[in-house]
Amino acid sequence: MLVVVIPVIVATLAFAWWYRASNTRATRSLDESYEGRVEFVVWSIPALTVILLGGVIWIGSHQLDPRTPIPGKSDPLRVDVVALDWKWLFIYPDQGVASVNQLVIPVGTPVEFRLTSATVMNSFFVPQLGSQIYAMGGMITHLHLLADNPGEYPGFSAMFSGDGFSDMRFIAKAVPADDFNAWVEQARGTGSALDDAGYAELAKPSKAVPPTTYRSVEPKLFERIFDQTTTGSGNTGIGGSAPPIHHAGG
Repeated sequence: MLVVVIPVIVATLAFAWWYRASNTRATRSLDESYEGRVEFVVWSIPALTVILLGGVIWIGSHQLDPRTPIPGKSDPLRVDVVALDWKWLFIYPDQGVASVNQLVIPVGTPVEFRLTSATVMNSFFVPQLGSQIYAMGGMITHLHLLADNPGEYPGFSAMFSGDGFSDMRFIAKAVPADDFNAWVEQARGTGSALDDAGYAELAKPSKAVPPTTYRSVEPKLFERIFDQTTTGSGNTGIGGSAPPIHHAGG
């Protein structure tokens, strides 16, 4: 902006000084006239500024769109996320396992999230990986993340959602691919199955739920949870009725 502001200030002071009443060398005419070259310069500078900033914003907005896939050396890992009272359910549809309040992902692999809520609106946020996004009943939002380095990254709900909101936290563990595969095999060999009865028990409000894994997941469970919130037949939380069907990127 200084490219525009500084010349305008300098020109204003210069014109005021040169055309002052005591300067007899300055010629002034009371007849109105149109000077096309001056108009061109006056309007071209702000026009070019708007075009430049608009182009940067257009490109940046599409690059940062949560729906935009992140390029990687391997195929993306699909994870379905369901916000419950007051915990996070992570479903790995391709691996056939699930976890509560624990997200394990391989380092360097793009992660493709689908998010919804079985209750009230929540906000999914892993600050060190970026991109806060809402999880809402009757809506599926999409998010792509990638962890460049191994580590444990705290995640939480960034939106107040009731009594257990402060304990609605999880750890996103970024591990090497071999360790991720070992974790999947371990999950398949321990824990219970997340069937209709298991989900009904899990959906009950609870606080400070420790990390848990499920050895198997009922097919299309995420889609069925979403259908329940759109029809109002499931646990829609405070307020009762479910919102209309929408799909959104953020």
